[in-house]
Amino acid sequence: MVTTGVKRALGAAALMVMLGGVARADTITVYTAYEEDEAAAFLAEAKKALPDVEVKMLRLSTGDLAARIIAESGNPQHDVLWGFAVTSMVDPRISGGLEAYKPVGVEAIPARFRDPGDKWFAVTGYMAALCVNKERIAAKGLKMPKSWADLTDPSFKGEVVMPNPASSGTGYIQIDSLLQMMGEEKGWAFLDALDKNVAQYIKSGSKPCNAASAGEYAVGASFELRAIKNIAEGFPIAMVIPSEGAGNELEANGLVAASKNKAAAKKFLDWTVSKAAANAYFSWKAIVTIPGGTMPDKFKAAGLPEDVSKVLFPVNFTAAANDRTRIIETWQKKYNR
Repeated sequence: MVTTGVKRALGAAALMVMLGGVARADTITVYTAYEEDEAAAFLAEAKKALPDVEVKMLRLSTGDLAARIIAESGNPQHDVLWGFAVTSMVDPRISGGLEAYKPVGVEAIPARFRDPGDKWFAVTGYMAALCVNKERIAAKGLKMPKSWADLTDPSFKGEVVMPNPASSGTGYIQIDSLLQMMGEEKGWAFLDALDKNVAQYIKSGSKPCNAASAGEYAVGASFELRAIKNIAEGFPIAMVIPSEGAGNELEANGLVAASKNKAAAKKFLDWTVSKAAANAYFSWKAIVTIPGGTMPDKFKAAGLPEDVSKVLFPVNFTAAANDRTRIIETWQKKYNR
């Protein structure tokens, strides 16, 4: 005989299971390569618009995230890929795990920023920039660099830090764009000369700028938004867009084919192309593919041109993706330390 107390306990347990099932149905796991502070800011806005969707987020650098996705390809642990480098997204081992989906409003994004098969769409991007510590430059009697070429001058020996292209998307676009603009032979020769002045290669794309901002080195090769953020926070740095042209990367989103929570995942992807999302992106990103929006004053104050297309190197993203493994393997043999 089942007592009333037991019945109540069983009923409560059943309710907990049911509610747990509902919670799991509205919970998605998002993998992202956005920087931690960017991702947190975007996610806060997403939660305002999607109060019924719980988003669990894993943030890793581009290279590390790509390796994880490929390792988990037999049993994906995420529902959405968010803010991930296009040069990694088009890898068949990654794009093969995505399902075609056209978010509401995605047609507003120019076709060149979308996969023809609708497996991904790019909403943001970033570009290479140098963070130069003005105080350290002055103290050491160094000239303010204006280009990548300036950093090969012997006076900068031990004063330059860069991201490791094997783990950092920022690092890869820096190396790949130099090889594309100079050609392989001259490009590798240039990197040989640059390597002589590099103190260390750091895993993250933002940390070289932070190291320069802290006065540990004169120059940190990083990306534009990290420089702008650190300038706004009062660090004594200048942002320099290399005169040769800034390597750049697009950041894309996609739906994981194996997702068990596709309804919630699609809601999230719809939000990523919304006007609210675009406004959030413009607080952090120099490259936003969703039409509209205004560049923040702090971007202009840091020296970013209103028309960023004038300083961007025209990266061949398909070539960058196809050549990635070979370039990184060559780079590691030559410079990894």
